[in-house]
Amino acid sequence: MAYSLPPPPPPPPSLPLPNHFTRRSLLLLSTTTTTTTTLSLPSTPPPTPTVTDRFFMDFSLCPNNFLPDRADTLSPICSDSKLLGRVVLGLFGNLVPRTVSNFKSVCLGSNATSSSYKNTLVHKVFPGQYLLAGRQGRPDKGEVRPPRDLPRNTETVDAKAFALTHSRPGVVSLSLSENDDDDDVKLDPEYRNVEFLITTGPGPCPQLDNKNIVFGTVLEGLDVITAIASIPTYQPSERIRQFNDLAEFFGDGRAQNARNIWNRPLTTVYISDCGELKVTKPSLTPSLP
Repeated sequence: MAYSLPPPPPPPPSLPLPNHFTRRSLLLLSTTTTTTTTLSLPSTPPPTPTVTDRFFMDFSLCPNNFLPDRADTLSPICSDSKLLGRVVLGLFGNLVPRTVSNFKSVCLGSNATSSSYKNTLVHKVFPGQYLLAGRQGRPDKGEVRPPRDLPRNTETVDAKAFALTHSRPGVVSLSLSENDDDDDVKLDPEYRNVEFLITTGPGPCPQLDNKNIVFGTVLEGLDVITAIASIPTYQPSERIRQFNDLAEFFGDGRAQNARNIWNRPLTTVYISDCGELKVTKPSLTPSLP
């Protein structure tokens, strides 16, 4: 007996017409269009820094280690100091005018009222990265007391102020993320962030980007910055670090106090003089490395 084959299955339904869209196709189309539009937008060029002001800082060495409190805050940190060299800084007043203005005010502050960077310490050095100076606190400890009329820096909450990066040695920036001012100092209504950092090289410091306000560059004296970076610093042993981490975990306030001496230069480095350099053409752009 012969058997006939079953009839073939019916053809599949035709695809939707081009002018018919499902919810999924609309979603995909919207995503594709958005992606294409986003990719086609031109990228915002980085701002062009222009040097509007030039300031100098003289750095000196003291042969002994960190000195005890000074009874006279007007006296130099060290009576037997050795000049290390002068650093000329170019400031970008066109990009971050408030940050530059405050820095200038402290540079030109009266030494008679201890409101200047003069006779204050370079309190931290991170080899191969950057140095920290301008810690706010007690002048008799080589720290800065900002002028009473120094305005608050509103640029610290302005995203545009963080556009420049720490891409090379000699970048000068307002230290925000790396600031180690004491907590009780920061709670003072008169607190003004005046601590700054300078990158020492040899490479960039991307970990500082978008966290600290770049406001200048070293125009002359990068060799002085390199010399400071080569000074040995206090480095705690791994055992001390572990104990410190444990103390911080349990909320022991002494952990932070102990860390204040980490990375401190074993030879005292301080700003022995600071001031403005008058130039004929203050708007010249710097020749950057």
